[in-house]
Amino acid sequence: MSKNLSGGEWLIKDSNYLETFTPEDFNEEQQMVMDMCQQFLDTEIYPVVEQIDKQEEGLMQSLMVKAGEQGLLSTAFPEQYGGLGKDFITATIVNEGLGGGHSFSVAIAAHTGIGSLPILYFGTEEQKLKYIPKLANGEFKGAYGLTEPNSGSDALSAKTTAVLSEDGKHYLLNGQKCWITNGGFADVYTVFAKIDGTQFTAFIVERGFEGFTQGPEEHKMGIKGSSTVQLYFQDCKVPVENVLGEIGKGHIIAFNILNIGRLKLCAATLGGAKRATTTTVKYANTREQFKMPIAKFGAVKHKLAEMAIRMWVSESALYRTSKWIDTKEHELLESGETFAHALLGAAEEFAIECAMLKVFGSEVLDYVVDEGVQVHGGNGFSDEYLISKAYRDSRINRIYEGTNEINRLLTVDMMLKRAMKGKLDLMTPAMNVQKELMSIPDFGSDDETPFAKEIKYINNFKKAILMVAGAAVQKLMMQLEKEQEVLMNIADMAIETFHCESALLRVMKMTGSNNEKAAICEDIMKTYIYDAADRINKAGKDALNSFAEGDELRMMHIGLKRFTKVEPFNTKESRRRIAAKMIEADAYCF
Repeated sequence: MSKNLSGGEWLIKDSNYLETFTPEDFNEEQQMVMDMCQQFLDTEIYPVVEQIDKQEEGLMQSLMVKAGEQGLLSTAFPEQYGGLGKDFITATIVNEGLGGGHSFSVAIAAHTGIGSLPILYFGTEEQKLKYIPKLANGEFKGAYGLTEPNSGSDALSAKTTAVLSEDGKHYLLNGQKCWITNGGFADVYTVFAKIDGTQFTAFIVERGFEGFTQGPEEHKMGIKGSSTVQLYFQDCKVPVENVLGEIGKGHIIAFNILNIGRLKLCAATLGGAKRATTTTVKYANTREQFKMPIAKFGAVKHKLAEMAIRMWVSESALYRTSKWIDTKEHELLESGETFAHALLGAAEEFAIECAMLKVFGSEVLDYVVDEGVQVHGGNGFSDEYLISKAYRDSRINRIYEGTNEINRLLTVDMMLKRAMKGKLDLMTPAMNVQKELMSIPDFGSDDETPFAKEIKYINNFKKAILMVAGAAVQKLMMQLEKEQEVLMNIADMAIETFHCESALLRVMKMTGSNNEKAAICEDIMKTYIYDAADRINKAGKDALNSFAEGDELRMMHIGLKRFTKVEPFNTKESRRRIAAKMIEADAYCF
């Protein structure tokens, strides 16, 4: 088994491309699962996508049952509860494969994730046997009630209360929840409330419990076909045996489920982005202006190529991280942990990476659908064209599973906390970077080995992060957490660098195995790194300018320039080569 890095360690340790998992490593079964998901969208979802958006009575539920019959609701659930018992990577593939299904993707992701996993991971054996087999086959639909009108990102400030009844047999829930996906038709809900107003606790609530009602469907900008309602609890009687997990430990359930959810959301946005890009390429090939297909124009080629670049880079980081989680899960299982604790522990270990993936993936999809509309021109603004639906549906991804702002703040916060707990030695490399700033810079390298240049770029990007973050911690101390702009600058540097490295490792592996797509993917990787260098430089400067001054600021600016310096690269020609491949294939083809 390959040596797994710990969460955040990619920043201070080198990664071996031979030990990096990439989509080219999918086995035959995993490829079949991806194909099955795509086929399900083509045959079951796209023919009725308009009816789904109109929320045709019973349609979404029937589609979820069909998905359950094909095993798509329970890929990684243990076999003893009606699941297929597949690995974490295969489960991620399902999330990607179904990610292009518009509102259906939202409903199924909520059901298989936050709608089912709290019970699977934190339920008693009785609770699991009662609910999971029916959630696995689609007989029961799942939902999750955490958000309230006045508590979104600050989930622990929830006002819903629970009080034990006089006979001690029920908890009486009072309060309301909002923005509940699948809320209008779900059978089982994980609902969070404070026992006696203080102990934040999760409960399993069934449709039909006395005192439980729901509001009307919300009229949303996008994902119109997904059910979104408010839930109301008025002395709602929940049996005491339906307390989920430990009393007062509801936050553990809420936050651990979100770690996995963030990675799964990245997978779903990737699937959506691939679909939207193929739609856009096909349109560009058939739409003629000035007596030629618009796909032949350089401005359109630039857009198509950039869509592909960002998706491919996102995919590289997604499956690299999925493998880390999968490996860690197996390590924990072998050490005697239960199935639930193993996966939750593995996801928690890589919570930093999950937060970064969520931010990057959701912003890639937003970019792809926005440029997709642009390539479609006026037609992109018409309901008749699918790209307009993709555009509206995309926007929510930057808000749920923790807003992208919260996830950026978490990325740096979690990294610093790991350092303070001794799990991540940031101090030694940060001190080494400070020493390097005082030394004469290395202006050249005789290393002619393949990718030596790109490896050096990535190592320098990491030094830039350590320099800026180290200076921020030293200068701002306890005030740093209040300087959200600085934290978000550092997070952006980290997100860019992690994705650059993931892309480089993937290309190195493809080249080493003589993959026929290695050369064009090298174009993708080099273009991304070249552009990322400027973005990292800008984020670093913005951070430094806000807390340093004088000679110290000047010295760090020089260091930042050194660490983000890349050689000239003709990105126009590389983008044209990338676009040409897609135009020829009439689809996203990497």
